[in-house]
Amino acid sequence: MIDELAKILNHKNVEWEIYWEIGTGSSFKIEKYEIVRAQQKFHSGIGLRIGYRGRTGFSYITGVSHRREELERFVERTIKLARVSEVPFRGFPNSKKKSSVPGLYDRATAEMSFEEGYDAAAMMIEKGREILGEEHTFSGGIAFGTAEDGVMNSNGIEKTMKSTGISMGVYVLKKNGRRGSGSYYQSFRRLSEAEGEMERGIEEARRDAELSWSAGKISQYEGELVLEPHAVSSVVSILMHSLYGDSVYHGQSRFQKIGERISSEILTLVDDSTIEGGARSYPFDGEGNPGRRSVLIEKGVLRGFLLDETYGRLMGMESTANAARDFRTMPHIAASNVIVEGKRENLEEYEGIVIKKVFGEHTANPISGDFSLTVELGYRIENGELIPFKDNMFVGNIFEMLNSIAALGRKDEDLSGFISPRMLIYGKIV
Repeated sequence: MIDELAKILNHKNVEWEIYWEIGTGSSFKIEKYEIVRAQQKFHSGIGLRIGYRGRTGFSYITGVSHRREELERFVERTIKLARVSEVPFRGFPNSKKKSSVPGLYDRATAEMSFEEGYDAAAMMIEKGREILGEEHTFSGGIAFGTAEDGVMNSNGIEKTMKSTGISMGVYVLKKNGRRGSGSYYQSFRRLSEAEGEMERGIEEARRDAELSWSAGKISQYEGELVLEPHAVSSVVSILMHSLYGDSVYHGQSRFQKIGERISSEILTLVDDSTIEGGARSYPFDGEGNPGRRSVLIEKGVLRGFLLDETYGRLMGMESTANAARDFRTMPHIAASNVIVEGKRENLEEYEGIVIKKVFGEHTANPISGDFSLTVELGYRIENGELIPFKDNMFVGNIFEMLNSIAALGRKDEDLSGFISPRMLIYGKIV
């Protein structure tokens, strides 16, 4: 049916791009040791972009099985939208380079039945009762699915991919005169990877809940401290805004000039959609450009921005294949797997202030870089003793923080596509 749509479009005096999806997913929500929701969803649809006399039209239809008459109306509607559109048309990719990323499709995950998913959620509840006992409340869930995505355009691009995914979340609450909570979330491509994580995830959430339960605020502190990967992820998310090509083009980024020093030479930051089995990996992006590894910061020096086809052309650069979308939306710039690299030291035995998790990064000012994040869980280590704290504010400026990075730990942690070790910085807690 996609071929039929392409034939109709080829008889029109337009440039065109078809993006389609077919997928199925199952999810199971757990609250207080009970499965409270189990659902299975199917989705499919086609998004169509038209370039007509320098303007862009876009519309979509759900489903991928339509009569020719319906497809013709779909095309005419999108052309009409292009005629009245105020969105400039910058062109579609023409890279026919083939690309593949191994480990994105797992047959065992694809063949997992709804009943098997329900059994896995029930097993998770049993593991929770076994590990947590009566002092804790356990919630969470499991989800898995399969998708097929494709893109075709009038420049000869025609690409498809199949992928699978499975995710697991755990939330543990301890109440006994006071309150403590811990959480765990991870996503995988392969069922075999997820099976070994269930017990570890519950244990990790339990440990954090115990620490949180006994934690209180600490006195104001300013000086050297360590961020664990979860906290690194939160602060790097503030930085990423300034590395998106649309932010740069519209003057909403702190950075403008490739080659300027923007951080300590300790830091290298990479976006890589080609990691085997990566949670955010893909062989091509939402416009058909082949996935790639892009160095954004190298030893403290700005080396590039994340770009889709439109902003790549506007800025006189190549797309970095970072166009994200679904069939209902136009492409937008988004990161794939983000990797923190650099000089390593043994921070696993660090004694001092450690921040594990923060929240509230959406309240930060991405242009000025100022942030004030609530500490969800941190701890001070003195003479081997761990003293937890929470509810303080971790405050600062992301651009000043980048220049204070003194070291990175030796052990990486993959947080569903954000890969980072610990990070030693100069920071302030109030």
